[in-house]
Amino acid sequence: MFSIGFTAVYSVCSDAAGVAGNLFAFVLFVSPIPTFRRILRSQSTEQFSGLPYIYALLNCLICLWYGMPLVSPGIILVATVNSTGVLFQLIYISIFIKYAEKPKKLKMSGLLMAVFALFSIIVFVSIKLFDSSVRRTFVGYLSIASLISMFASPLFVIKLVIKSRSVEYMPFYLSLSTFLMSFSFFVYGMFKDDAFIFVPNGIGTLLGIVQLMLYFHYSSKSGENSREPLLDSYA
Repeated sequence: MFSIGFTAVYSVCSDAAGVAGNLFAFVLFVSPIPTFRRILRSQSTEQFSGLPYIYALLNCLICLWYGMPLVSPGIILVATVNSTGVLFQLIYISIFIKYAEKPKKLKMSGLLMAVFALFSIIVFVSIKLFDSSVRRTFVGYLSIASLISMFASPLFVIKLVIKSRSVEYMPFYLSLSTFLMSFSFFVYGMFKDDAFIFVPNGIGTLLGIVQLMLYFHYSSKSGENSREPLLDSYA
């Protein structure tokens, strides 16, 4: 009886962590909306870059595939959050392509096709060449590599904050949501005993803590208010 009760509580806690991760991820997915409102108003992408959304789409597709029952049974909440992410990134990329100048339009369209081609190859190879256990490992390592590559942006922002001694380009709520999402999926991965989930999100949690510490350190000194994130600036 005790064992059944413990299992039920364990399952509820695991699902709660995954649902929380989905909610905090949703906050991150909607954070670029002000940027795209500006693009729609001006009918121009101005100096904004579409690359972050291409990278995010590829990351969401790989992690979505890892969360599918055919690859990793029992972690459907990983699939739900990344399917939502795919939808948002496709909307953002479509708007960007529509209003971009011709060179950017062609570049973004080419990159979008490349992402879908690469993802198709990953799906084909993982199904045709690997059995279920090796397939999970193969896609899991790809998801870790993809997630860790996404940490390049927070590292750049951290470096910028330290160099400028200003939190102007590190919005507090964006940093907080990133930390809470990473921590939620770190806990979810621990409950599921899945290193492919808790390792990259553990790294994300540590980076989130660093960002929040830097924010409180430099905002208390400068008294500055954060503005739009640097992520959307053209590079």
